Amino acid sequence: MRIHNNLARFKVVSAGRRFGKTRLAVLECVNVANQGGRAWWVSPTYKTSEVGWRPLRSLNRDVPGAEIRLGDRIINYPNGGFVAVRSADNPDSLRGEGLDFVVMDECAFMQREAWTEAIRPALSDRQGKALFISTPKGRNHFWELYQKGINGEEGWQSWTFPTISNPFIQASEIEAAKRDLPEMIFRQEYLAEFIDDSGGVFRRVQEAAVLEPQEPDANKQYVAGVDVASSIDFTVVSIMDVKSKELVYMDRFNRVDYNVLENRLEALYRRWHLDSMKIEANSIGQPVIDHLYAKGLSIIPFTTTSATKQAIIQGLQSAFEHGEIRIINDPILVGELLSFESKRSPSGGFSYSAPSGMHDDTVMSLAIAWSALAGGLWFFSSY
Repeated sequence: MRIHNNLARFKVVSAGRRFGKTRLAVLECVNVANQGGRAWWVSPTYKTSEVGWRPLRSLNRDVPGAEIRLGDRIINYPNGGFVAVRSADNPDSLRGEGLDFVVMDECAFMQREAWTEAIRPALSDRQGKALFISTPKGRNHFWELYQKGINGEEGWQSWTFPTISNPFIQASEIEAAKRDLPEMIFRQEYLAEFIDDSGGVFRRVQEAAVLEPQEPDANKQYVAGVDVASSIDFTVVSIMDVKSKELVYMDRFNRVDYNVLENRLEALYRRWHLDSMKIEANSIGQPVIDHLYAKGLSIIPFTTTSATKQAIIQGLQSAFEHGEIRIINDPILVGELLSFESKRSPSGGFSYSAPSGMHDDTVMSLAIAWSALAGGLWFFSSY
């Protein structure tokens, strides 16, 4: 109601996940259309627009005379008003129509031009209004719009609401998310903070990089994670002490024949008396896994997808931020960890990679090893 009752023409809402910003925006669109106005719901892509289109359809089924045109994603009212759903993936497609109101949903994940070159001019002839809703994504153009309201620019008003502002979200759920998620992601997704360095992934790396490589101890239990490379990248083996959660040894090599690679992995397995070795199964990884299994090794395959990569990277990220892991003070490993980057997709997920021209093999190997250790996977093998 604080947002709804405010008279500002342009309203910017930076809010945490599940705050209720979508529900607010849907009701604002319906209110405008119900008064004969022209309203647009604009999302980064048509796929993400379903977040708004679904409740718009549901709500308008009970509105007398409302015509829901599924193919066009538009709802026409008997009085001439309408709500239309549009995608901002091509800003040029948003040109041409005068509007009374627009919702820019997940604005932080759109191109700047969607607002400056397409939507803003469409509001001029009818003195239309706009509601910008999003979780932050660093200090990009959404942050710049937010600053207009914070700085008191005429016609603009901005708000920040963390997830806990929603009275229907239990405080215990927020606390659980704080424990489970890396600090940066929690602050951005739940506290709606504009994190200055949104690209960097791992924090407190130097605090954790205090170890020297160790020798095998027959009284200790170890697990290994392997990122297998086929050509210019490096095959990396990360061996971790299960009890202390320390990286005790790392082997990094490239440009070797398959049989040399497999023999090297087998030698490490037996030298460290491993209970299991978790190996990336993509590309040449699967044949390597098959051959090692045939030699009697306990192997856990790991298939890298965008979802599984996000899971293991965020697990490792959380381990660093909560001080749960210690690693070897190796300059290549530390350098790759510090330069590793994240990008958030319009659908809300994260993609992770090294900067262009750099490697991330040690990061992936360590993340695979940590996922095996943290998940207790050394107790069994899927082979």
